[in-house]
Amino acid sequence: MITLRKADQRGHADHGWLDTHHTFSFAGYQDPNHMGFRALRVINEDRVQPGQGFGKHGHRDMEILSIVLEGELAHEDSLGNGSVIRPGDVQRMSAGKGILHSEFNHSQSERVHFLQIWIEPAEKGIDPGYEQVHFPVEERTNQLRLVASRDGREGSLTVHQDASVYASLLEAGESLSYSLPAGRHAWVQVARGELTLNGQTLRAGDGARTSDPGELTLSASADAELLLFDLA
Repeated sequence: MITLRKADQRGHADHGWLDTHHTFSFAGYQDPNHMGFRALRVINEDRVQPGQGFGKHGHRDMEILSIVLEGELAHEDSLGNGSVIRPGDVQRMSAGKGILHSEFNHSQSERVHFLQIWIEPAEKGIDPGYEQVHFPVEERTNQLRLVASRDGREGSLTVHQDASVYASLLEAGESLSYSLPAGRHAWVQVARGELTLNGQTLRAGDGARTSDPGELTLSASADAELLLFDLA
């Protein structure tokens, strides 16, 4: 069975400088029926106004992925890392036993639109860590490109959890399939566009979960950008 989480059912807050949607409970939005899915704890879709952002703040014991859809996001952290995240980049920050970081819209004129994803680690109290990798458009077009995994295989980022994260840019009229093994659990998040998952329509901001083994078929009715999570 595939269970949908529609975009308009998500938590929402507009702070002026930040317009944010929460797939799962986060900050002031708390819903006991939507606390996460397996180790997947947060999917936030954020739009930050030019020059604005999140000042220095701390995290512990969380694997945090940042994926920019439009614009540029500037990152700094207490490990001494500083970078700008652009479309095609995926950043992984392991908070571990504690890290401070800030994120700001790098542009003074354009809004930045990005996803922030939190995955609970298999072990607490690890050393903090950081990675950023660029995945070219051609590696993600009409295929599932592995962008994060437990073992960092195929040039993906390493997350401290039995989870694999795939990204795809699916062109209108194209389809792809993913075989979900028994005992695994999948979450599909549509970032942009429109597609069907085994015949069920998903639009931008929608998510879907399943714990049934078998073939997952994704077909784009319009150009679409998506993430697929394979979770223990």
